[in-house]
Amino acid sequence: MSQVDLVVNAEVGDWGYSEDAGERVWLLQSPSVDSIQPTGQSQQRKGGTSSFGAVFIVVNAALGAGLLNFPAAFNMAGGVIAGVVLQMSLLIFIITGLVILAYCSQVSNESTYQEVVRAVCGKVLGVLCEIAIAVYTFGTCIAFLIIIGDQLDKLIGAVAHESEAAVNSHWYTDRKFTITVTSVLIILPLSIPKEIGFQKYASPASWTDVFNAMPTICFGFQCHVSSVPVFNSMKKAELRSWGGVVTFSMIICLFVYTGTGVCGFLSFGSIVSQDVLMSYPSNDVAVAIARAFIIICVVTSYPILHFCGRAVLEGLWLRFKGEDVDTDVARERRRRLLQTLIWFCLTLLLALFIPDIGRVISLIGGLAACFIFVFPGLCLIQAKLSEHDVRSASWKGLVTYGVILVTIGAFIFGQTTTNAICQDIDHSRNL
Repeated sequence: MSQVDLVVNAEVGDWGYSEDAGERVWLLQSPSVDSIQPTGQSQQRKGGTSSFGAVFIVVNAALGAGLLNFPAAFNMAGGVIAGVVLQMSLLIFIITGLVILAYCSQVSNESTYQEVVRAVCGKVLGVLCEIAIAVYTFGTCIAFLIIIGDQLDKLIGAVAHESEAAVNSHWYTDRKFTITVTSVLIILPLSIPKEIGFQKYASPASWTDVFNAMPTICFGFQCHVSSVPVFNSMKKAELRSWGGVVTFSMIICLFVYTGTGVCGFLSFGSIVSQDVLMSYPSNDVAVAIARAFIIICVVTSYPILHFCGRAVLEGLWLRFKGEDVDTDVARERRRRLLQTLIWFCLTLLLALFIPDIGRVISLIGGLAACFIFVFPGLCLIQAKLSEHDVRSASWKGLVTYGVILVTIGAFIFGQTTTNAICQDIDHSRNL
């Protein structure tokens, strides 16, 4: 991987480190994006990512653990029609948010999501964005461990050709045991290395019910954090071509999510599990194969998300302390190991006692709405306010659209987060 200037919190005034020093952080970026040049350079990048490749990366970033929760989201929304309409209504905002981020990346000449927010909206919002990314990646890591616990015992039963009752009677198929063993033996070793490049070898009854599906939809379509480096990696980093890339990518995701949600909901109705694969029998061969692929996916994705969260926290810590990156290699290694162990132990502990991924997604889905709506909206507003040209009708329209994005995102974040907390409180009272 070539050496570039793309790093977390890459401000010379904040860091002051040499070109060969420091942990190079490729925030939530696909390993296939190998070379990113500053936006100010030629739009035609030799060896850059093609439009087809960019579509693949964006789709890969969007499709993930949220897919398993879509049938339950359709159930919470009140049925197939309500779920599909909600997705279609949000899709235009999701696509325009991706285009806005690319525009602001060009304006600010920054190549990562959090640095775009920091450059356009200021240091305070930049820090808030970094904290949001850390919390979001932490919550997603918990969801990944829960998925392992949900699927591994079923997969063992399918391989052993045992009934579900027989599988549940074994101590070694207990959810807490399988999560712990898999995490300690596989995920923790993959999470310790300093460089992320190591990972490439692993890698309704009421109309208000419709809002219950919003966290899952936002969680499912959130690829905005990784979109900025993907845009800057393209051979032709132009808004027109990028608009085509994200539109095509989101349409693909729409069909995949809708297909999963419709099929799962129509198959199981209101009794569908938060993880749709849990509703299927253990001895189904096709489902067993799906379980195996899901486990492989989350096992290899956890270390990458952990790396991103750890990198953001490292940047916040060093800026707070006013220290340079890697001034002391031994101290950096100790700090990295401590950060990894604390992150790993906390996510493992929470995953052992949180019953399903729906609980996690309902909480971090609100943060996903911030990445999709709030931060892009704020960036658009600030970018247009900084212009000194005559404030035309199009200028006023874009500022107004930015306000609309922030308003929608704030509403979704407040509504979904409050609803998730209330549900957790009610659940605790009923125990």
